[in-house]
This record gives sequence, structure tokens and C-alpha cells, in this order.
Amino acid sequence: MDTFQNNDFSASHQHQSSGTLQLEFKGSGSEYFRIWIVNLLLTIITLGIYSAWAKVRRNRYLYSSTQLGGSSFEYHGNAIAILKGRIVAFVFIVGYQVAFKFSIGLGFAMLAMVIAIMPWLVWKSLQFKLYNSSYRGIRFGFRGTAGQAYSTFLLWPFLTGLSLYLLAPVFHQRLKQFQHNESRFGSTHFSFDAGVGQFYKAYLLGIGIMIVGVVVICVGFGSTVAALAAFASSGDGHGRPGAVFGAVSSMFLFVFVLYLWMFAIYPIFLTLLQNLIWNHTKLGEHQFKNNMVWSRMSFIAVTNILGIVCTLGLFIPFAQIRALRYRIESLELEVNGSLDNFIAETQEQVNAAGEGMADLLDFDLSL
Repeated sequence: MDTFQNNDFSASHQHQSSGTLQLEFKGSGSEYFRIWIVNLLLTIITLGIYSAWAKVRRNRYLYSSTQLGGSSFEYHGNAIAILKGRIVAFVFIVGYQVAFKFSIGLGFAMLAMVIAIMPWLVWKSLQFKLYNSSYRGIRFGFRGTAGQAYSTFLLWPFLTGLSLYLLAPVFHQRLKQFQHNESRFGSTHFSFDAGVGQFYKAYLLGIGIMIVGVVVICVGFGSTVAALAAFASSGDGHGRPGAVFGAVSSMFLFVFVLYLWMFAIYPIFLTLLQNLIWNHTKLGEHQFKNNMVWSRMSFIAVTNILGIVCTLGLFIPFAQIRALRYRIESLELEVNGSLDNFIAETQEQVNAAGEGMADLLDFDLSL
């Protein structure tokens, strides 16, 4: 089956020796809403058991809606395997919480066990996610070792904490380096060449933009609020009620604008990092390019929040599709040479326990 699909892949791309392939997203908010609402209701009714099937339905839709060169991606995750992994992860987490009720020592022993096993679970999660993803019948894969996982997900977080997060850009760079360098498509490996200095530059730029925005907002509102507050507290009785109302209104507006800016910062930071990461990622000789614009991403994020609030959460699936479409369609692949060299490799089926734990702990390990 794989041989036939690979031959079809080669035949359909014989003419593609160079150029740019744009990723496209064909999904719609209304279609995804139907999947989302059914998944939500069945997950609630089954006390969470259906969540494994919900994940498979969701991923199959999102993968099949994502296209490159006219062909869609596929998701092959098995709901039963995911459910088993979640049960194991759930028992593990509950055991850790219950242990503290019996003994502080037992609780800390369980905590140490969780910390010790976490890098292994993340490693297995990466294997599971990539092995169960394919394009044109060719599976993705992950070749990283457990030792590399422990260095990336245990050593560097520990050092980052000790440095009071001054090493956060280093940890982020090591994480993406491990994740991208060890990923592959068939027998063709990804590569990542962004340095630590570039991550520090992105972090400092993001923090600088945040500080400038906060200063501008404080200066813009601070003088008005202070003047109104001073007038309201003065001994002059004329106009004091209006001044009090004006001061309170300005204060609420100040807090609202400040919160809005904090929400806008995340997409700005996300844009800086996604552009940095993908512009330094290759698949074999083929270079990825990412052209996200922070103003567009911020607009999507802010309007999504307003939509979710105004609809009491019913806009969530539409918001997810809007953000995902922009992120996907900002990415393109510059083809250098021929795509005919992509060869599928047979891999062993990996255990889903890591995937279950990653879901329960809300890890975002996507490329």
C-alpha cells in the first residue's frame, strides 16, 4: 500500500523541481462547530471517556483540512490506544495527589517519580504524534533518544529555574532544536539552525514592545486620572461629583486598555517566535518560510476574545479555526530540487501513554 502511494506521490510531483508550495487550510468554523459541540456533549455525558474519540475526530478533521500542493495531511491516531494512555496517566496523577494525604514523604517520593518520568513521557508523545501523521501516504517520525529528552525537558528547565528564567531563551532554543532536528518525513530529516542569540533577540524585542506599550498607556491615562482624582478630592464643591465619575470611568478604561494590551502581547510574541523558528527550519534541502504579521495576529486574537465573551463560549470553535487558518497559511515550503526523494520508512508502533499524559497536562508540543 505504501509503495503504491509513494509512487503516486512521485508521479504527481515529477514536474515540481523548484518553486514555492503554500500551505492551505480548507476547514470552516461552521463545520468544526458541529464536531466541537458533539465532542463536548459526548465527553460530558461519558464523564470524559469519549475525549479520546473526540481527539481523533478533531485531529482527523484539522489534518484533512490542511493541504500542501493540493494534497491533505492525515491523522492515524487510534482512540483506544489514546484512551489507554489517558487511563494510565490519570491513575498516575491521582496516585501522586493521594500520596500526599497519606504521608508527606510518600507524596514527595511520588512527585520525584513524576518529575523523573516526565521527559520520557514527552519523548513518547512526540513519537506518537509524528508517527500518526502522514502526507501522501508517507509517515512522519521522530528519532530523538531518551537521553536527549532528559537533557531537554529536565536539565534545561532546572537550569532555567535556577537562573530566575534568564536562561528561558536558551531552553526554548534547545527545545526547538531537539524537536525539529530529530523529526523526519519518511527518511528525510528536518533541520534547525537558529542560534541562542536569535532567541534572546526575539524575547528582548517582545518584552521591549510590552514595556513600551505599558508606558504609553500609563502616561496616556495616568495624567488624566490623577488630575480628575485631585479635583474630586479638593475642597471646591463645584463639579466634584462629575470629577469623581470621570476619575472612576478613566480608571476602568485604563485597566481595560491595559488588559487588552496584555492580550495583544501574546500574539505579537507568538508571531516573532513562529517566524524565527520556521524561517530557520528545513526539510532536507527544502526551506520553510513563515510570514506572520503581528498586527493581523493581534487583531484575530482580540476579536476572538470578544467573540467568545459575547457568545458565552459558543464562538470558541470559530476562534480556533480563525487563528489556525492564519498560522497555517502563513507557512510555505520553498522546494529546492525534487520532492521525489521522500521515501517512507517503516516504523514500530509507539505506545500512547505519553500522548495521554501530554493531553492531561496540556502540553503543546506541535512543531
